[in-house]
Formats: sequence, structure tokens, C-alpha cells
Amino acid sequence: MTKEALKEAIIQRLRINCGCSPRQAGDGDMLRACAMVLRDCMAERGATTREERDRCQERQVHYLSLEFLMGRSLLKNAYNLGLLESLTQAVEELGFKAADLFEQEPDAGLGNGGLGRLAACYLDSMTTLNIPATGYSICYELGIFKQKIVEGQQVELPDDWLDIGGAWLLPRPQDAEEVHLGGTVRTKWDGGQLMVVHEDYTRVLAVPCDMEIAGYDTDHVNTLRLWQARSPKSVDMQLFSQGQYLQASEERTMADAISKILYPEDNHYEGKSLRLKQQYFFVSATVQSITRKHLEVYGTLRNFHEKNVIQINDTHPALVIPELMRIFMDDAGMGWDEAWNITKNSVAYTNHTVLAEALECWPQTLFETLLPRIWQVIVEIAHRWQRQVEEHFHDPAKTEKLAIVWDGGVRMANLCIAGGMSVNGVSALHSEILRRDVFRDAYEMCPGQFHNVTNGVDHRRWLSQINPGLHSLICDLTGDGYLLHPEQLQGLDAYESDTSVLHRLEEIKGENKARFAHWAKRQQGVILNTDAVFNVQVKRLHEYKRQLLNVMHILYLYQRLQDSPNMDLRPQTFLFGAKAAPGYAVAKRIIRLIGSLADQINHDPLCKDRLQVVFLENYRVSMAEALMPASEVSQQISTAGKEASGTGNMKFMMNGAVTVGTLDGANVEMHQVLGDENIFLFGLKAEEAAALSRHYDPKLLYDRDPVLRRVLDGIRDGFRDGVSYEDIYRRLLFGDNCPADQYLLLADFVSYCDAGRRMIDTYGHRERWNQISLHNIARSGGFAADRAIRDYARDIWHVPCKE
Repeated sequence: MTKEALKEAIIQRLRINCGCSPRQAGDGDMLRACAMVLRDCMAERGATTREERDRCQERQVHYLSLEFLMGRSLLKNAYNLGLLESLTQAVEELGFKAADLFEQEPDAGLGNGGLGRLAACYLDSMTTLNIPATGYSICYELGIFKQKIVEGQQVELPDDWLDIGGAWLLPRPQDAEEVHLGGTVRTKWDGGQLMVVHEDYTRVLAVPCDMEIAGYDTDHVNTLRLWQARSPKSVDMQLFSQGQYLQASEERTMADAISKILYPEDNHYEGKSLRLKQQYFFVSATVQSITRKHLEVYGTLRNFHEKNVIQINDTHPALVIPELMRIFMDDAGMGWDEAWNITKNSVAYTNHTVLAEALECWPQTLFETLLPRIWQVIVEIAHRWQRQVEEHFHDPAKTEKLAIVWDGGVRMANLCIAGGMSVNGVSALHSEILRRDVFRDAYEMCPGQFHNVTNGVDHRRWLSQINPGLHSLICDLTGDGYLLHPEQLQGLDAYESDTSVLHRLEEIKGENKARFAHWAKRQQGVILNTDAVFNVQVKRLHEYKRQLLNVMHILYLYQRLQDSPNMDLRPQTFLFGAKAAPGYAVAKRIIRLIGSLADQINHDPLCKDRLQVVFLENYRVSMAEALMPASEVSQQISTAGKEASGTGNMKFMMNGAVTVGTLDGANVEMHQVLGDENIFLFGLKAEEAAALSRHYDPKLLYDRDPVLRRVLDGIRDGFRDGVSYEDIYRRLLFGDNCPADQYLLLADFVSYCDAGRRMIDTYGHRERWNQISLHNIARSGGFAADRAIRDYARDIWHVPCKE
């Protein structure tokens, strides 16, 4: 579309959908109009893509994830469609400032952290590589939450993103599916065949809203299908007529709750019940949709596994396995063995964690009450799987460990292993830990089922789109071929001794820092010291990610400054961004601790232009897009063996930030391509951390090391705001319903401080620092999502993709 065609289309949308002219339109009207124009363009291409897919009868990929952290779409879609320049000009000529317009679009509230951002990156790559694929999730009305910091504490507010963000969605009410919850199950014989009858259930409608996904440099378009939960009846007229107004809408309210919020708190029965309803609602609607469309094309489900592969992103969609079995047996009339063979060869499972608490286990009573037919299927799967395990091991301990149903609980990871064709980890270290520890016995039974696919990120978004200065430099040096072949970034290594290139790289970083400082002042009212090192830790707040270790190091620096006010201290600005789960009390306390420390340091005249600590409120994709090009140091400091992969580490690396980190997750593979000289490693290795945990006493370290003791005492005593953190102090030294210092912060403290000293000393040697930054960019191509998707396509999905 030309600029003039875009202008005309936007004006038409403003008049028809917003009832105004460009002169009368506000920013929200213009955003909606632009979104609808691009949406229509993608929808047209999508229709052609689907026609071609059905004609060729290619195998399709169905990517199920409870999260898709899409961020903003206007800039991204315009970029992928090759319309960014034309759209910018059209908007400007209609009287709006394009940059301000892009900035005002809300982030889509469809995810929380790395799991959802990975799914979004993979959708982009699957589309760019011409793989016929569909993503599936829930259309969360209010996302997870909007974070507000009030008096140092996290407060959760609704994230009402659909007002404008809904312009990207194409409602498909004609494709609605009906999901059944609760009720009872009985059997009967009909014509010599056993029939299963599900009765007295509650009906919930799953209404799809499709978000079209444009690829880069291709006409291929894929779809993200988002399910909205609705009651089949909006009100009980009989109750309403009797004046029982609240009761008359109760069924609708209960249905609406299913797609209201991502990850409702589940530390009570109602929360667990709602989470399980969400997962089955999402899975049942998706599987019904996939099987229905398959039948329309092929007329049979017996070749389902030949034409479909279902990738489940973590255990949240694990119910796809019994739901497929239910449809194959109850609806298609297959016997168990035939249905199981098709199911087992259709489903692949990506594991994202080694943490026991994140490997979902549901109370058996919930299944019996909410999903009675699914419970019957799971019991039979569990029985057959247990018999298989017993025949292989003849060991009751291994039978218990691998059981799907045990001691009143349903273990979803074991269900995924039993019912799928593939299990993959998301980094080399993580996959090795799965094979050697977490799923060791399952690996011994079926080693060919286990794979590794190291995560990757959308480098077109996370480098070229968000960092135009760096993109321009890369194109000048090596061309723009890296956009489709990210391995070509390796060509930058040839310029390691070119002082003009290194100087330009430093200038680009300085410009990005100034740009982010302007953003932070406008968004949060904070004034950042752009002469300081931007030292950044942004990610979900969890104890194993060790934001608290970073706090301990900052407090150590502050105490040194108190002792020696005239010491030579290179200025550092420490930037944090993180959301804590609403029910995660310790994580919320760590956020408050960061705020207290920031308040202390930022009000101390001694720290002016030397130390600064800032907590960035409501961390999200659009903030990351502004922050990562400006970041100079990337904190990836999780306890070794706990982080599956990480993807933030890759985005920082692509933008030239230098990592301070442990050998954990994908840091291991980053270190392999960077070498010791281009990354600042510290701390215990995974096997050392596991060995130490068996006999660890942090109190001994506290008693022996006066520096460490002073830091912990400082946390206990608190700061100028009068808040004491004795609870955190005691949790580290003595435990609190968990092992003391469970994530080995004290054990790694000295090594971490040393890595910080080495990093800041190197930063003072500008040519060397810029060389390290250049090498990080040059060697980041292997962490692109395109590479990861090609790995999936080749090793697990067995589908062709564009080279």
C-alpha cells in the first residue's frame, strides 16, 4: 500500500468505525483506525495463506500457551508488512505525531514473563519461515495486572488493555465451541458399543477472537486464536422476574471469570478451581476447533497425527492429551489403542522449569468434581502408564516418582511425558538436568523422546526495530542480510580493531541512554544519570532469580562509600524492573526492600552522581523495548541449575550489553560463543550448587565474613524510611518454612562482588569495553528465534520451513 492508499484507508476507518474525521479524531481514534487498516491487510493475506494450506494439505503446527506476551502491535506489524515508512508519513500528514502514537498503544495483556514472550517470538518466526501454524490462548480481559508502587509496595491494578488493543482482534462467533464443566458421567450400551454420556454439566461458550500475525518479508500470515469465555444465556429471566437480580446473572458472571485475569491467585480452593477451569476451557475449545477443521478437510480423524502437531508450552495445556482421547473415543468411536497411538504421535511438550513447585500437581478431587469424564480418561492413562513403568523398573520408588495419579494428586508433567512424542528442554544445561535429574527415570525408559531446543528471541523486534542506530551500523558494515539470516551478525567480529566502528558503537549506546532517560523522566518522573553505567536487572521477581543478591552488592558498595567518601567509585545507575505474583509475599518484600534502599541512596548527598538505584514501575514489553538498547550491563545472576534458559539475557546481548552472570540456563551457551573474556562469570556451577545444598549452613558464612555480616545486618536494621527487614535477614540465615538461604546468595556473594569489580574496571578501558560489546552483538545470531524454530521444525515437528 502506498502512503496515499494508507491515508485514504485510515480516513475511511475513522469515519465508519469512529464516526469522526481526522481533524476531529483523538489519538485513541487514530490508533484504532491504523490498527484496523493493518488488520484488514493481514486478514486478506491470512485468507490466502489458509486457502493455500488447505490446498496443499501440509502438516500444521498448533502452539498452545497460556501466555502470549505480544507487547504492542502497530509498529511491529507495520515493520513486518514493509509499511512502516508509509504509515509514519500518512499519520504525520493527517496531523498526528507517529512516534507519540506508537508510544500510546497499550501492551496486549496476554502474558507475564519469559514464557509468554517466547511464544510471541516463536509465532513471528513461524510466520516468517512460512510454517503453517496457529497459536492458541485465552483472551484475558484484564491481563495479569498493572503494577503500581505505592509507599514502596506493589499494588495490583486491572490492566484494561482491550479498549484500544481490541482493534487488532477479529471476532469469530461462528467458530464458537462449547465447553462442559462439572456434571456426571454414565455409560450405556448402544448397538453393541459402549457409549459414554456426560450429563447435568455447566455449559460455557468459547468464542474465538483472532489476531493475525504478519511475518517479515513474506505474504504468509498465521493466526493467534484467543478464546473468550461466555455463558450461553446472559441472564436467567425467571430469577430476574422474581427480583433476584444478582442471582439471575450468576451463571454469566462465573463464565466471564474464566477469561478475566491471567493466573488468578491459587492459594485457596476457589483459585485452584478457577485455574483448572481456565486450563480445560482453553484446551477443550482448542482441541475441538482443531479436530473440527481437520474433519472438514479430510473427513476422518484417523490421519490426525499425520497432519497436525500440537506443541504445548509448559504443563498448562497438558489436558490436551486426555481431551484428544475423549474426542477420539467418545465422538469418533475409536478404541483405546487407536486413539492413544494418534494422541501420542500428535503432542510435544516443552518443559520450562526444574522447580518442583512449578511442575503442576492438581488435587484429584478437583478433577472428579469439575472434569468427571477427563478424570476417567486420566485414570486409565495413569493405570496403563504405571503398568509400563512397573514392567520396566520393578522398583516401587520409581513407580511412585513417575506416577501420574498419586497420593490424591494429578501430576501434569508426568502426564505430558506419558502422552506425548517429545519432551524438550530450552537450553543445553536445562535439557541435561531434565535427563540426569528431574526426569531421569523417564529418560531411561524412552531416551529418544527427549530433545533440546535452546530458546531464541525475535531479533527483528529486539534488535533492528528497537535499536535503529545499531541496525544502521550493522547494515553499513555487513548489509541487512542478518534480518533473515541472523548468523550473518558474526561478520561484525572483523571490526574488533576498527576504532571508528568502536567509537560509533559507543555513540549509539550514549544516544540510546539519553533516549531512555527522557522516557523514564516522562513516564516515571525520575532523572537518570546518563554518565553512569546503566546496570540492569529486569525480569519476573522470584527468589531464584536473585534480585536480592544484587541488592546485597549495592548495599556493600554504599557501605564502602560511607567508610571512604573520597574513594574512586565509577558512577553506576542500578535499574530494576519486576512484577511479583500477587500471593508471593517474599517477592513483594524484596520489591519493598529495593525501594527502601533506593530511597536511602538517592537521598544521600554522598551518592550524588556516583550511585543511583531506580525501580521501574510496571515492567512490560514496551518498557523493555526502550530499556534494552540503553543497557550496558545485564544482570543474569540466577542460582546455577535453576533458570531453564532465559530470553532477556539474549535480548541484552543482541543490543551490546555485557553479561554479569552465573553459568545457568542459556548463559552457558552464551559463554561458549563468547569465551571468558567477553562475559563476567561468577559463582557456583550447577553441580556445585546441588552438592552444597545438601549440607549448607549460611550462618557459618555470616559468622566468618565481616563484610557479608555487615551487609545482612544493614538489611535487618533497615533504612531511612524506618522499615525493618528482619524477616528477610532471618529467611537467609535461618529459613522460614524453607531451607535457610535456599538459593545460595551468601555462598555466591564474594564471587559476585569480585565480578562486579572486574566488570567496572573493564568499563574504564573504553576500547576494550566496546570490543566486548561488539563481540556480544556479533555472536548473538545463534540465539535468534528463527534458529530455534528451525530446530523444532527439523527435530520435533517434521515440517518444512523457508531457508
